Amino acid sequence: MKQTPRKKAEIVLPMIVILIFLLIWYSITYFKLVPAYQMPGIADVAKSFKEEVMAGRLANDVIASMWRVTVGFVISAILGIPAGLWLGQHTRLRYALTPMFNFFRFLSPLAWIPFAILWFHIGDKPAVFLIFMATFFPLAMSTMTAVASIPSIYFRVAKDYNYKGTELLTKVTFPAVLPQIITAMRVSYGIAWVVIVAAEMVGCQDGLGYGIWDARNGLRLDTAVTYMVIIGVLGMLMDRLLSQLTKLRNVRWGYER
Repeated sequence: MKQTPRKKAEIVLPMIVILIFLLIWYSITYFKLVPAYQMPGIADVAKSFKEEVMAGRLANDVIASMWRVTVGFVISAILGIPAGLWLGQHTRLRYALTPMFNFFRFLSPLAWIPFAILWFHIGDKPAVFLIFMATFFPLAMSTMTAVASIPSIYFRVAKDYNYKGTELLTKVTFPAVLPQIITAMRVSYGIAWVVIVAAEMVGCQDGLGYGIWDARNGLRLDTAVTYMVIIGVLGMLMDRLLSQLTKLRNVRWGYER
């Protein structure tokens, strides 16, 4: 199948940017513009990556972080999206709860770290709790706002077809807001990765965040960069996976409205 110019640009342009970035990085370390102890070279990071893979630490940390992020994010989506759908259809409740939801949405999830450790001690539970607190309120607020902004004519037409309850939700409301929900999920998932790194630095004994913290204590910036690269790549892959949801038929209906 022949690629269109747009598809080629989507592949080639990011590769050029990455190559430029690597060239700048290599030049800085090769000409010693920054001391070696402050910025490891590409070869040092590659060597550290091999060491972590061979020792099995990297795979263990990736699995631990992915598990915590997935559990916390799924719980927040299961609770936050239905809550937003419900509140979006009830004007008085939306007015009553919006200030509280906004308060918690703007409150840094890292502020909950002391409480998470006191309530759940160390391990998976405090990290999952922090992921939930970081993603629940943005998901609920985005869904609620999307539902409230659906043109009223949709509901008038639905009334003509005698759509009520579950049928109204599944055939009109949910498809109409799916694009905004998917966008909110992608943004919230990015927040989840930021939070999990901080959470694992203080409340866990494994994971990618813990790996960065352990490398810092051992003055191994090459290992820290290795873990940073893995975090970025995993985040990009999961964002790409979530973006595939936009190809669903019901989602396309929402885009076309």
